[in-house]
Amino acid sequence: MSSLGTGYDLSASQFSPDGRVFQVEYAMKAVENRSTTVALKCKDGVVFGVEKLIQSKLHKSTANTRVFTIDTHVGMVVGGLLTDARVIVDRARQEAANYRSQFDSPIPLKLLVERVSLFVHAYTLYSHVRPFGCSVMMGVFDELKGPDLHMIDPSGVSWGFHGCSMGKAKQQAKTELEKVKASEMTCQELVKEVAKIIYVVHDEIKDKDFELELSWVGAVTGGRHERVPQDVWTEAVRAGKAVLVESDSEGEL
Repeated sequence: MSSLGTGYDLSASQFSPDGRVFQVEYAMKAVENRSTTVALKCKDGVVFGVEKLIQSKLHKSTANTRVFTIDTHVGMVVGGLLTDARVIVDRARQEAANYRSQFDSPIPLKLLVERVSLFVHAYTLYSHVRPFGCSVMMGVFDELKGPDLHMIDPSGVSWGFHGCSMGKAKQQAKTELEKVKASEMTCQELVKEVAKIIYVVHDEIKDKDFELELSWVGAVTGGRHERVPQDVWTEAVRAGKAVLVESDSEGEL
């Protein structure tokens, strides 16, 4: 940090002379230093992909998942500090449950995103708390309105996306996302493209092993957020590894 910001990063409620909140920037940095996460909206749903880095071979494959179901129709994937993200997941589930209890219908994604964004933003306003070191993506599918995808960053700002990424390979993943014509594809077709992107952007030198987590919500699941079936996951992983083999062959030529 430059000398201009010295002493202005001790509290999330304090601005620096040039209008920056350093603790929020540090929280965003925490997201950028963690595993890569991508999401794409297609014509009949939303597909999520997560590069879950394996810290130890002794860990169970289902441990520390970064894919969550908020309500039957809402899926969420997280990037950054997992423990921070679980607090946001819990809050989102409370909001969804309260809405369903009060109105006897599933909560609209736009309203859920607004409520969770306010919750995240509140942790950037007071000196006795710190910003969440994570970002989250949420997606739904409605038969009338179609698919919808949003992302919330540590500052509490939310955006709607056709495709988004976060993590250490965010920029590279964004470049790959822009190449995919997702609006013309189905979830069944798109899940392979998401797997390819995760395998392409994975840094084999710094991060040796990872587990690919894939989930979707769309017409194929009847509007419910679910993990992709094992056979679909296997095909997607095979497609991702095939891209690496092709790139290695081209490199040798």
